[in-house]
Amino acid sequence: MKSVFFVTGISTEVGKTITSAIIAESFMADYWKPIQSGDLDNSDTHKVKALISNTTTKFHPNSYALKIPISPHASAALDGITIAIDNIQLPQTDNHLVIEGAGGVLVPLNDHQTILDIIAPDFKTIVVSRHYLGSINHTLLTVNCLKQRGFDVAIIFSGKEHPTTEQIIHKMTNVPIIGRIEEEKEFTPEIIRKYAEQFRENLTQFSKTPARKQVS
Repeated sequence: MKSVFFVTGISTEVGKTITSAIIAESFMADYWKPIQSGDLDNSDTHKVKALISNTTTKFHPNSYALKIPISPHASAALDGITIAIDNIQLPQTDNHLVIEGAGGVLVPLNDHQTILDIIAPDFKTIVVSRHYLGSINHTLLTVNCLKQRGFDVAIIFSGKEHPTTEQIIHKMTNVPIIGRIEEEKEFTPEIIRKYAEQFRENLTQFSKTPARKQVS
């Protein structure tokens, strides 16, 4: 059975795109960014494509490519459109798939729906947590929100090691920790391959965990 990994974060700029590249390289999975806000000439899809070494990964087009780098609901409004989640359809592929979200799980897409509403029950959700003042609270809120909805959740830490933060997050969430991405000077395809190999066993184990019961 092919896995779908949904990569979200506790905030912006925490490492979702690098994490997505690592998972895609580890599984030679396809990559999809449903909603891109801003940076259309150097989008997250462009960035992941530049970091992938394998020739199997396919890159699927955005459902929405918005011009302004702000929250999707606001960026869409400036573009004169409203995001409809019915238009965000899973790409047709026989491969594993990595989906990169926009911001965190409660980022608004329109007046009523958030990123959380495009995560399907069978997706394996990866939360990227990066240490900063308040990151424990943001991580616990994100993980607990996903768990309460019945999603399978794992964490990848990003940035410099902060043992007390990582330990309390692990203890209080009781979800798998895939690993930690160091504060690298530069992320290159070689570095991405290194993490892909390092994380593969834990990612594979997480992908095989039985699905949790969904809560409506």
